[in-house]
Amino acid sequence: MKELVRQHWNRRAADFDLEASHGLLTDAQAHAWRRLISDLAGAGPLDVLDIGCGTGFLSLLFAAARHRVTGVDMAPTMLARARDKAKAQGLDIRFVEADAETLDLAAASQDLIVERHVIWTLPHPETALDSWRRLLRPGGRLMMIEGHWGPAERRDEYNRIYDRLPLFGGRPEAEMAALVRAHGFASVGVKPLMDPELWTELPGHPRYLLTARA
Repeated sequence: MKELVRQHWNRRAADFDLEASHGLLTDAQAHAWRRLISDLAGAGPLDVLDIGCGTGFLSLLFAAARHRVTGVDMAPTMLARARDKAKAQGLDIRFVEADAETLDLAAASQDLIVERHVIWTLPHPETALDSWRRLLRPGGRLMMIEGHWGPAERRDEYNRIYDRLPLFGGRPEAEMAALVRAHGFASVGVKPLMDPELWTELPGHPRYLLTARA
């Protein structure tokens, strides 16, 4: 199943950044995301882990804000594009091919873990949350950018495995918050991410930011 997921995202890497949900298409959109990240992370340099980093959307933004960033993804073609973009922007980011559910990183090594539209792709999201909490320092933060798409299109490889992905199509914010809280995170909060500037248009389904502490 995970090999099918890897194949799917490897194939999509070439044009992944052309969609507003995946790349920065306008100056206004870039400014909106920089402002959001500044508000969340603050000015001090943090150790940031970007899970399911893809072509580096969040990794590049956090690194440009002078945080120490590690980006992990299971699709090597996505990572190759992320490395090229980091090099072109003169940013020092560590990119690692890895499984989001079983990350071989030191416990209590991260100040902030971020993910964007990733947890729905995982066959074992609860295992992933336990793993992510282990990687955070005491009081470290989790930041999840998620949404609820409802009955999502079952295309390509996902048509064969969607019924084995518990969070396929996303989840309402209250349900996602309850899941995160059940896995030992504290101070769980949710805020809408419906600002059209973030996506270049008003989203057609609920999008939100979930934050929590280890």
